[in-house]
Amino acid sequence: MVHIFTDSTSDLSPELIARYNINVVPLTVHIADRTFRDDFSVSGKELFAMVDATGQLPTTSAPSVGEFTAAFDRPGEVIYIGISSKLSASVANARLAAETFPAGKVRVIDSLNLSTGAGLLVLHAADLRDQGASAEEIEREVLAAVPKVRTSFVIDTMRYLYMGGRCTALQSLMGGLLQIRPVIYARPDGVLDVKDKIRGSRARTLDSMLRDFQAHRDEVDLRRVFITHAESAEDAAFLSAALAQLAPIQEISITSAGAVISCHCGPGTIGVLYLLK
Repeated sequence: MVHIFTDSTSDLSPELIARYNINVVPLTVHIADRTFRDDFSVSGKELFAMVDATGQLPTTSAPSVGEFTAAFDRPGEVIYIGISSKLSASVANARLAAETFPAGKVRVIDSLNLSTGAGLLVLHAADLRDQGASAEEIEREVLAAVPKVRTSFVIDTMRYLYMGGRCTALQSLMGGLLQIRPVIYARPDGVLDVKDKIRGSRARTLDSMLRDFQAHRDEVDLRRVFITHAESAEDAAFLSAALAQLAPIQEISITSAGAVISCHCGPGTIGVLYLLK
């Protein structure tokens, strides 16, 4: 049997995890004197309230080598698909854990992505497993799909980027005054970068996301599209309905960003994620 693993930053919902029989190894979040696992035990709303109360941005840590070793220790073969190695030590620790097992038992894949960008690859692996593919075949197909993932998020507030050292106080202030929202995307090398800056209302921001999807519609694998957000359920529902009008997408999944992703992007962040054909 092939077991499909990922970490909690894939932002797959409990329903998807159960439906596709996915194993999740959680990261850890630290804020003030509290430490908790990124396993749905703390909501985005609660996390943002902690940030407001403490004035501190949470820090996060990858699962340890020991945690991965314990998780992978089961009959059958294991495929782990993790958050970009440029963003976390999760993949590196998983590779060290894999070395403690016989060759070929544990295969570690660097998604070069995050959130449901990695989640798309995880569900692709689960589909292949359910179709009877071997671990070697699944690894080969998922690696071929890695460069086909398209991930972009619009950041609603620059406060969290400032607290995380990703922009200056002046940039944060000016961004707020001018209503500038950066569009963050995952580069092919697994690093996050700014693709665009949208100025104006929230509605204008959502429209820009729809225009971007429409511009690439003919290239999109319409079997599965994700909308992932941090405490922005209403806008996610709007985007889902609008995307369904733009293209015959077989499945649009709306998921909430987990604690790790949320504490780096802030409330109101929303993204559209898909695979290319």
